[in-house]
Order: sequence, then structure tokens, then C-alpha cells
Amino acid sequence: MSLNATQDYNLLIEFVHKHLDFHDAEIHSILEMHGIKIGVDCHARPLPNQPSVFRRPFMILSFSWSSIGRQFSVSDNDEKKENVINLVSSLSRCTLIRSVIELWGAGQTIEDCVQSIQSGNSMRRYREGKYLGSDAKKYEERTWKIHVHTLGSTYTREEQTKMRSHLAFLDFPGKVQMKNPDVEFIFIREVDLDEQGGAVYPRHSGVNKDIIPENDARPSLACYFGRVLGISSLGRNWRGSNRLEQYSLKKRVYLGPTSMDSELSLIMTNLALIKKGSFAFDPFVGTGSILLTAALRGAYAFGTDIDLRVLRGRSQNENIAANFKQYGLPPPELVRSDNAIYHRHYRDHLPLFDAIVTDPPYGIRAGARKSGPRKDGEVRPVLDEHRYDHVAQTRPYSVSDVMADLLNVAASTLKMGGRLVYVIPSMLDFDENEDLPRHECLRLVSVCYQPLQTELGRRTVTMEKNKEYDEKKRFLYSENTWVNGTESAEKVANIRERLLEAAKKKPDYAEKAAIRKQKRKATKDAKKKAKREATAKEVEGTGQSKCP
Repeated sequence: MSLNATQDYNLLIEFVHKHLDFHDAEIHSILEMHGIKIGVDCHARPLPNQPSVFRRPFMILSFSWSSIGRQFSVSDNDEKKENVINLVSSLSRCTLIRSVIELWGAGQTIEDCVQSIQSGNSMRRYREGKYLGSDAKKYEERTWKIHVHTLGSTYTREEQTKMRSHLAFLDFPGKVQMKNPDVEFIFIREVDLDEQGGAVYPRHSGVNKDIIPENDARPSLACYFGRVLGISSLGRNWRGSNRLEQYSLKKRVYLGPTSMDSELSLIMTNLALIKKGSFAFDPFVGTGSILLTAALRGAYAFGTDIDLRVLRGRSQNENIAANFKQYGLPPPELVRSDNAIYHRHYRDHLPLFDAIVTDPPYGIRAGARKSGPRKDGEVRPVLDEHRYDHVAQTRPYSVSDVMADLLNVAASTLKMGGRLVYVIPSMLDFDENEDLPRHECLRLVSVCYQPLQTELGRRTVTMEKNKEYDEKKRFLYSENTWVNGTESAEKVANIRERLLEAAKKKPDYAEKAAIRKQKRKATKDAKKKAKREATAKEVEGTGQSKCP
């Protein structure tokens, strides 16, 4: 691979090795959100040894050197300038980025990488420092260090020093400072990684940690060298310092069995282009986990759900508003309503929302419900004294109708260019080209797959409104939601039953089922015993307080 380092300013994006199918979709959304067009303002360059059999957690973006400082900034501490986009702050919004490196050189081997550095002009531009920002120190005063990053392999300190020796020609005049330097350089040695992030050809054996000669002799997939961006504000690892862990579900005061994990929720808000001032809507809000991340992005949060008990929460201190308060956010607007009859609750002919982000119910953990009597034709009047706390009757809501109504609501209520992002579970027989629901007013932007089990995964689908909604075609829109009709809809319905059928075919199913049943019974009995003991202590305490 040959970098055009004379004319191009190259950025190496290093992603975390998870949610591999989301990398491209999320960073494209982040760039679009900040007005950066791939193919116009920047270009994606191929990695060394591309294509590769395995997914790689890297991407190279090239900008014109003439645009750095004029159209784009790469400084940590630059004051905000009008019409200048700070690439560090823009890319830091991306959930899956581990680090961003100003790429000086790249090649298959370290020798190729060194040659790439020497043939470019990054060293000269760094020495001059014009693009580094007003706070940058003089060249000879900048403290520095070189970090060696070997993916999927462990190298001794001596071996890392030998790698650094190839870069001795750089001869930086400043002082070497291993802790909190002004500038951190990084050398990356990339090898093939499996889906879990481990080396496909491990350098060491699993038991004795002995070097495996044939694997050690394999050439690297690529070598990179450059300057780490954002170290003063974000550190080398942009996901460090509790940036994501603080939003973990484990730290929430109110949870439910279907609460969306915080990492995927944050990714979904990026795919939806949610930013400060956006109006975000979740029609199946549940415990509000997705809506919370939308509010963290600065959006006005509005959510609805048919289950009034979930909206109210368990107590005054365990509810959706308590989760928002935990992170210093204003409470969201919550309404008990039914998405199946959205047009009867609200004015749906006026585009209102910038984004709709949701995790619809599919019956794996919680089945979908809609308004209506459990038995056809049976309508029971509600007495006046019960109207305040009355919970309306609901009945099953088929998956085909859930999706048809969701897409219809999105098409009618999203602003032009607004996005719908939703999650849809699927098994191995799911075909994205045939089985995804469609709508005439929504174009498909991306589909990202996340495997959950051998047979089961879930797809995060992003759609964008690109055509005005025609009220006269409401029923036609619904009829055309599924390309293959109910056959496609059934592939995302009854997944719980299909998983159970697949599990029953395994040879040890009966034995494991019996163990699980025994554990559930033991847990249930323990809870009953604890409740009886607590009640007995309460009665005993009440009796003692009455004694003279």
C-alpha cells in the first residue's frame, strides 16, 4: 500500500473489536452529522493487504492537507472557529472508536512502514507545527514517547525496544516522557483477529505460553506509525476513563427485562443522527433506556408505551424519571398510548420528529400488545370511580402489524431527512433483501448484524425519510410492508418457540432443562422464605412496640 502523504492528511481510525458490523455505519453517520461528506471532503483508503478474510478494526480516512487548519482542525485545545470542524471532537462522539492516529506511514512490514514515513512529509509538517493549534509548544520543547501496540500478541520489553529502534531516524529533540507527554506516537503491528479479538494464529501456546515458531514466523498483516490525537482530553484509549461504564445498566435505579444495553443504545442514537436540540421519539419506550441515551445526546425526549405500569415505575424512586435524574437530565415526556392507533392519539399529518429510535416487542422476553378487548365483541364499561387508575384491556399484537404500524408512523411523523432506527431479531433463515419491512417513503441506510447465539441474532436497521407521506395511501403502505407477505413477518415472530424447538434437538437438552427447573424452584423457595421471615420480624417488631 502506498500513502499519498505529500498531498493527503491521513487518519487511521482504530475501532474496538466488538460490534464489528456497526463500525462503518456508525462512523459514516458521525461524519454526516458534522457535515463531512465521504467522497467529497474526505476519502476512505484501502488498508494494507486488503481485502482480508477476517474483519479488521481499522479504517483510513484521507483529507486534503490544504483543508487542515482551514476547513478542519485536529487540535485538542483549539478555540472554536467559525466554519472549522474539529475532527477530534467530532470523531470522539463515535461509540466504537478506540483511538484516532495521524498516520505518518503504513505498510505490510515495519521496513515498509519506515519507508512510507520517509517518503512522506508528515515529519516536516510536524516540525513546523502550523496545523497543531495555537497552544502547541515549539518543536524542540515537546515531550514525547512511542507506544508499541501489538494486537492479539504479547512481546517482551526487549522485543518492543527492538521495534522502536527502526524508528530511531526520527530523532525528536524533545525530552522522552513516558507519563503524560505532550505528544504520543504509536507503532501498531496488526495480525489477523477472530471475532472475539484474539489472534487467529496465536504467537504463544495456551498452556505453557511457549512461542509457536510457525505462527511467530508469519508476517504481520500491516504495520502503522503515527501521532495519537486527543491525548490531552481523551487519552490514547478514547473509551477509557469510565466514559461508557458510567452509563451501564448495572448502575441504573430502574430496569426491566427488555432494557436495551447502554452501548448499543448510544450507537443507535448516532445512527439516528441525534444531536443537541433534536426531537427524539420512542413509541415502545418501556423503561426508557434508549430514550435516556437520546437525552444524553442533548435531545428532547418523548416516549410512549401501552403498559401504564411500566411508565409509572415501581415506586417514586424507581421509575424512568429517576434514571434521568441520576444523570442530571430533565425528565422525559411520557404518555400512555398505543402505537397501533397513533393517528387517533395525535396529529400524524404534521412532520414532528427528527428521529425515532426504538426496540419493538417481538415476544422473546415480552410480547407485543395493543388496545382492545381480549375477546372480540366484548366491551366492558369503566365505572367512574375506577377511571383514575384503570388499566385498559389489551390483546396480542402480531409482529407483522407491529412493523407495519411502526414504519407508517415513522413515514408520517418524521421530518424530511429524519431517521428511524430499530432493532429486529432474526434467525439464520432471515434474508435482508427479502425479509426486512419496507416503506415507500423511507430509504434503507444501513443494516448492522449482531450475533447473539448460534441460531439467533439481531439487526439494527436505519431508515431515512426521503419522500412526503400521502395520507390517501395509508392502507397501501401497510399492505406493501413485507415483500413476501406474512412469510417474511413470521421469520421474526414466534422466535421464542423456534429457539425452544432448536434447543430440544440438542442431545443434552432434557438434562439441562431439569437442572434449570431445579434452580428456578430453589430460587422461588428462597424468595418465599425470605418474605416470610421479613413479615415475621415486622409482626414481632409491631408487637413489641405496643408493650408498655
